[in-house]
Amino acid sequence: MTERGRAQSARKQRRRLTWPWILLIIAGGLLLLSALRVITGVEGITGFGVYSTALSWAVPIGLAGLGGLWSERAGVINIGLEGMMVMGTFAAGWIGWQYGPWAAVVAGLLGGALGGLIHALATVTFGVDHIVSGVAVNILALGLTQFLAKLWFAAPGSEAAAVGGNDRQSPKIDDMSQFSVPLLADWLGSLERQDWFFLSDAAGIARAAVDSVSWLTLLAAGLFVLTFFVLWRSSFGLRLRSCGENPVAAESLGVNVYRYKYAAITVSGALAGLGGAFLALYVHYYQEGQTGGRGYIGLATMIFGNWRPGGVAMGAGIFGFMDGTQLRGGGPTIHALLLVFAVLLVGYGLWKLYKGSRTSAMVAMASGVLVALWYATTDTVPRELVEASPYLTTLLVLCLATQRLRVPKTIGKPYRKGQGT
Repeated sequence: MTERGRAQSARKQRRRLTWPWILLIIAGGLLLLSALRVITGVEGITGFGVYSTALSWAVPIGLAGLGGLWSERAGVINIGLEGMMVMGTFAAGWIGWQYGPWAAVVAGLLGGALGGLIHALATVTFGVDHIVSGVAVNILALGLTQFLAKLWFAAPGSEAAAVGGNDRQSPKIDDMSQFSVPLLADWLGSLERQDWFFLSDAAGIARAAVDSVSWLTLLAAGLFVLTFFVLWRSSFGLRLRSCGENPVAAESLGVNVYRYKYAAITVSGALAGLGGAFLALYVHYYQEGQTGGRGYIGLATMIFGNWRPGGVAMGAGIFGFMDGTQLRGGGPTIHALLLVFAVLLVGYGLWKLYKGSRTSAMVAMASGVLVALWYATTDTVPRELVEASPYLTTLLVLCLATQRLRVPKTIGKPYRKGQGT
């Protein structure tokens, strides 16, 4: 390695976040939200209800993003995540109303895995363009579930139709039990009600992680941890990631590239399907259009997370927060967040100015000033903009994330066995 290369490597090592820095960033974020609550008077910004809902909506997005990570680390682009989520929601609804919530979870996994296998067959075996295949999976899933819903849920005289099923909705699925941490949840709730600056705000946010939490949320958190250890701490993960970085070299070392790609895409589909099952269980039904584009948001989450589980989890939290805010807080809460966006844009602009990017700095700071003026001259945000806020956040985050991405080297490129010989 040259002297310049060693210096760049040393700078990268210095830029890595350590736990003290992570905790400091979290504390700074909490302090900002606490101050925002006091300045705007909008209590829901740090309330338990918003963050409990945010955590629930972050789970399906995070699972879709995690599924995309598995596939794309093996070198296969997976924009079919939306279709795999749709297949997961339908399978969960079909099995869940008959056999209960845990059977719905298994069915969602299998439904999504089936979509993953279709994508793997097209891209790995037949060499179809990854984008074309993903779009085809999305279209196939939508058409197939609409057809089967009419056949299985809305057939005249059927048991499903008799208990509330129709061509757009399954019969009701039983509740899945939730858990709360004894004593801790009550103590945090009591502290939140004291309305103390910072402490009560932190308690309201922390309570969302220990009070009335779905078991599927715990399962999703465990899958993130498991993914990290499997892909970055095991020989299996090393081989799988090598298929996305240099499949020819991997094949020369005896790795069955096709097998690893199939495994990765199938797991990808299963995780997306599990996210779909979570949506069906959350509202107790399969409903047409239930995913609402969350498969695509999951893909954006994966890109924002730089193809790393921790980054995907962080991105899912951001998008889940925006979902929870627009559902539980509405226009006033989104309006209050404009002030946060203004501060962040100005701060980003100052950082870019420090780095010497004057054009980007001026654009960011001007945007921050305009957002601040918007906040100062209005009292709320239109309902249409509130509903679009998660998708606008997706675009904004992707714009900021593109400057630091490290994409798997052969992602999206066709590979045929023996092509290196």
